[in-house]
Amino acid sequence: MTARRSGFQSWLVSEVLLAGLLGASLALFLSYPTLRTQYDLPALRLVLQTAMALAGLLVALLAAVRFSVEGQRRDLLLASGLLVSSLSAAIFAVGPLLGGGSLQRPEGWAALIGGMIGQALVALAPFLRGRSRYREWAIANAVVAAGIGLFLAWALLRAAGSLPDLTPGGDTLPFYLTGTFALQAFINLAAVVGWGEHFRRHGDDLARWLALAFTLMLFAALQLLFAPLLGSTYVSQGDFLRVLGYGVMLVGAWRAIRFAEFGRAVAEERARVAREIHDGLAQYLFAISTHAQMLEAGAPLEESVPRLKEAATLAQQEARFAILALSSASGTAPFDAALRRYVEFLTADGELDVELDVDPAIRLAPDEQIEIFRIVQEGLANVRRHAGASRAEVTIGTRPYGERFVTIRDDGAGFDGEERLAGQGLKNMRARAESIEGGFTLSSRPGGGTALEVVLRA
Repeated sequence: MTARRSGFQSWLVSEVLLAGLLGASLALFLSYPTLRTQYDLPALRLVLQTAMALAGLLVALLAAVRFSVEGQRRDLLLASGLLVSSLSAAIFAVGPLLGGGSLQRPEGWAALIGGMIGQALVALAPFLRGRSRYREWAIANAVVAAGIGLFLAWALLRAAGSLPDLTPGGDTLPFYLTGTFALQAFINLAAVVGWGEHFRRHGDDLARWLALAFTLMLFAALQLLFAPLLGSTYVSQGDFLRVLGYGVMLVGAWRAIRFAEFGRAVAEERARVAREIHDGLAQYLFAISTHAQMLEAGAPLEESVPRLKEAATLAQQEARFAILALSSASGTAPFDAALRRYVEFLTADGELDVELDVDPAIRLAPDEQIEIFRIVQEGLANVRRHAGASRAEVTIGTRPYGERFVTIRDDGAGFDGEERLAGQGLKNMRARAESIEGGFTLSSRPGGGTALEVVLRA
């Protein structure tokens, strides 16, 4: 909480300084009209508009990627808004000029209205909460809806006939442009406030950059309101502010997607560690607690103490293996040793004979080590409890063509291969194989034992 408050205070100071600097420059240009710089440079304006459209599309793509990772609805609205703004600029403001033509009024108004709608969606995004259930189709639906909406807007504007000019020239704007540009400035202000408040509440790094970007766009809109362009081919300071704003937005979106991927990796690692503690160490600690309670209740020492010692030894082995497997960067020595110790404990009473064969040349990643250990552990436990087998074979090796595999075979009673086992043990093994991108197969026949195989990723 302290770090978040400190980050917000730093952002607030930078926001105030940026707004003060931009406000002072705007006041200076308004006080001294001779300082205003507008140049009739159609080629440069086309380049700037193209750069902004491409930057907006790229930020929309990065926001869509973050949405696919986290599923936040505000990211979907952010991606949709930037997509609408960028597509409207690319189709209606840039497209007609690429062939050497001129910008007509319907296209100019379509670009302006599409940009404002997109900015409104972005301004609304920080106030939206919750996660979407339909991540797969949400982005595709947004693209289709944006395309249809822009086409309908352009068709209506074309059908409207005579439209007012967007660049009438002079220092005084007609009422319709005054209202339009004032609304555009208000939308940008709402985006600054919304994303700034979102950053204060949640510490989202992307919100900080979006607020700074829309501060630049706010003053670009104000400059257009107080110092309108002389024509559609002119370039002013506001155009450079908008380009800079898209650049800031691009940096923020790139940082956000990197943090999202890192956060997902951390969350997955935490979940995996929690599962290992639950599936392994917690069970042995529960056994220790149970035997200790039995001793307190007066159970015979000759029966409870050996079981208590065995459970403590297994718990120690589990803890040692978890530490080695989670911290090991390469090599299979800790994995091999821990697996052999487990087999020794499992077969100590002579009820099951297990032959373990681990290829010394095989290389297993840390995540593969922990999951394979659990698969073998679960598989041998099933053999001991349910198969009625006297012998089992565990092989971890590499085939001549380089395929790495794990097999567990037993000589137990087997079962009908047509049956579908729904036991939790099988589900766990299948899920663990999928978590390391491995293929899982199980085959059995009555009286012929059971064999399961995990083919590891290439």
